[in-house]
Amino acid sequence: MTRNIQSLERAAAMLRLLAGGERRLGLSDIASSLGLAKGTAHGILRTLQQEGFVEQDEPSGRYQLGAELLRLGTTYLDVHELRARALVWTDDLARSSGESAYLGVLHQHGVLIVHHVFRPDDSRQVLEIGAMQPLHSTAMGKVLSAYDPVAHSEALEADRKAFTDRTVCDPEGFEQVLDITRARGYAADVEETWQGVASVAAPVHDRRRMPVGAVGVTGAVERLCPDGELRPELIAAVRDCARAVSRDLGAGRF
Repeated sequence: MTRNIQSLERAAAMLRLLAGGERRLGLSDIASSLGLAKGTAHGILRTLQQEGFVEQDEPSGRYQLGAELLRLGTTYLDVHELRARALVWTDDLARSSGESAYLGVLHQHGVLIVHHVFRPDDSRQVLEIGAMQPLHSTAMGKVLSAYDPVAHSEALEADRKAFTDRTVCDPEGFEQVLDITRARGYAADVEETWQGVASVAAPVHDRRRMPVGAVGVTGAVERLCPDGELRPELIAAVRDCARAVSRDLGAGRF
């Protein structure tokens, strides 16, 4: 009979314990609940913390679940499923907006484009599926950074390059942008990544209301911002698209 690995069993039990309530737990509480010596419990917690599965609140010294579990928890949602659910809605978004529509997910410290619908005109365009976009300056990147704790951490740790004189690079300014994004439910990029280009994006959530991607439209500034501001109907169309995809993923109403 194959024997179980005791350290893994203990780590799993520790994660279940931390997931069982809303409050943080101290080392003594964890060790006592699991019948472990403090030294043993501390060693497991330290390893889990290094891997991002557990976080320690510095003022209190107590432990809670870490953001990396969010990333693992959403991997059941295959990117292909997300793309399949978004196909019809992104097609409708491109048609109604007259602009290119995109679907992106967090990948390797950036936004991976997993679906791209061409602008519905006869202009020459390049398919951008598989392209990577930065987290700190693009509309989809800001959306992911605002709603996904892992994306947020990666954006803050990254070298936030100034692509144009409009790019927000300093941590305080970037956090303010994310606060605004969460407050209004969408993010904008008006010549922050590419001169003459604007975009707007909104978050997609799964059945557990976890952020799993972003949808958006991108086009020339003069079309998206004819009066210096993003057209309200474009913002509404993008948000409606994101809600529709989220509903198809089981998220319910937002």
